[in-house]
Amino acid sequence: MVANTNRILKDKTFDKSRWIQLPRDVVVGHGVLSQLPTVVADLCLPGPVLIIAGKTTMQTAGVEVLTLLTDAGFDASSLIVGDITYQKVTRVANYAQALHSVLLIGVGGGRVIDIAKIVSYNIDIQFISVPTALSHDGITSSRASIHTDEGVVSVAAHPPIAVVADTELLAHSPKRMTAAGYADIVANYTAVLDWELSQEKTGEAVSEYAMTLSMIAAELMVENADSIKVFDEKSAWTVMKAIFASGIAMSIAGSSRPASGGEHKFAHVLEQTVPGKVLHGEACGLGAIISMYLHKGNWKKIRDSLSAIGAPTTPKELGLSDEEVIAAVLSAKNIRKERFTIFDTDISEADVREAVAALYEP
Repeated sequence: MVANTNRILKDKTFDKSRWIQLPRDVVVGHGVLSQLPTVVADLCLPGPVLIIAGKTTMQTAGVEVLTLLTDAGFDASSLIVGDITYQKVTRVANYAQALHSVLLIGVGGGRVIDIAKIVSYNIDIQFISVPTALSHDGITSSRASIHTDEGVVSVAAHPPIAVVADTELLAHSPKRMTAAGYADIVANYTAVLDWELSQEKTGEAVSEYAMTLSMIAAELMVENADSIKVFDEKSAWTVMKAIFASGIAMSIAGSSRPASGGEHKFAHVLEQTVPGKVLHGEACGLGAIISMYLHKGNWKKIRDSLSAIGAPTTPKELGLSDEEVIAAVLSAKNIRKERFTIFDTDISEADVREAVAALYEP
């Protein structure tokens, strides 16, 4: 018998691979902003550091960060940033490159940190996330939202190489901001349901690990609603833990899928149609209640949880009309069409009107 004519059964080579980027250093707790110079030194990135912050957060925390770093001997400078558009992101990138910066530090809320993560991705340098508010779950994630002529889009970005979250500082942020961050995490319930629905309807691949971590974050919020509504430093610690877990879930998944479903598409529609009127997390919370109603799940659990901490649960509480909310739900399918959700199914206007009417039930 000739050897090369034989049929030899061989195991198929396992060639699947993934590249997951996660924060290297995470420092959370009371007064930890003072540890920032140590964190920067630990990263061993010799060269200029650029601190970016909004106009208000530069005064509340950015100046302190700049002082801490310069007193520690670092070559540090600062820049106030505004709206998150491609033009503004390009301006920050050009400024950082002109300084030959090797590290960005984003000090602020979601907008500032999103700018830092996009710029770090575009010019291939690292960044540190220093949140001053817990308004949404992008503090540790590898995705960012940016405003374009077509609306808000999600783009690839670097996750932070380090996170320094001072709970003393975060506890002094507006209660509305923390409540919005809480709502953004609770919306993970429907984001995961939509991901599972997409797997069933379109064959989209899912990550069970990312789903589980996302759900753990949502459950952490609901289970601790009574203590979080105090909005003290302990509340900031709990919400920060959930935000961190949700961000890691997105990094593991390689997309925002574990934490962004139809409720986020709904929120992006509102950001276009009534800009500046509602916070992102608030819109996601309301969208999650409606989404869960259409999924025929326990929507009252989500509503009651949000209500417990003072987050809006009806169009009226958001300062919107029922018609504006109904229109936003029906238009959600036009946002990120590649992302299949419950709002992309054959739901009727009557279905949506019924869901919105239910929001006012006792």
